[in-house]
Amino acid sequence: MILETFPVGPLQCNCTILGDEQTREAIIVDPGDEITRIHRRLAELGLKLKQILITHAHIDHVGGALKLKVLTGAPIYLNEADLPLLQMMSMQAAWLGIETPETAPPDESLTDGRQVGLLSYPAHVIHTPGHTQGSICLHFASMNMVLAGDTLFAGSIGRTDLPGGNFEQIIDSIQSRLLSLPDETRVVPGHGPATTIGSERKLNPFLK
Repeated sequence: MILETFPVGPLQCNCTILGDEQTREAIIVDPGDEITRIHRRLAELGLKLKQILITHAHIDHVGGALKLKVLTGAPIYLNEADLPLLQMMSMQAAWLGIETPETAPPDESLTDGRQVGLLSYPAHVIHTPGHTQGSICLHFASMNMVLAGDTLFAGSIGRTDLPGGNFEQIIDSIQSRLLSLPDETRVVPGHGPATTIGSERKLNPFLK
């Protein structure tokens, strides 16, 4: 297994590459920026990209997806409830004072319960609205890992003061959908360090 997570872009979004050493196939989650660097890393690892998975449609997570699709031919997956945010990309860029990236509707929707990922490393989509209406997490049960996007962080939760955000909803999503996972499940958030479900259950001040 090849697994690399590294921050990209001005907001340091965690981008993850997951590759199968046998088939040389890969997926990428949240290629928000620095696409030349990401594409170069795929080439260095000898991987063919099969899916581009987006946890939600904020610019720092989705901004580079279309560029990566053009370079690799891989389809983009995004929950369709975030299409309104995708259409607000120029406004999102203005908030950060950066150039508006080119975007396009996803090729497929990351619907709740859907299986995506690689044959050897499948992930199930968990719809976790609250940070945005289309926010999803990816649970890799065989790897004891969840890629949580901006729903759950080490010691914090995703902000809910942007369009599509809802505080009560994100708390419910975390408590009913993520805290039901085993305590030892590794959580890779959309920003910052990794944590575990058990640690957040015990220590996260927002979940008391």
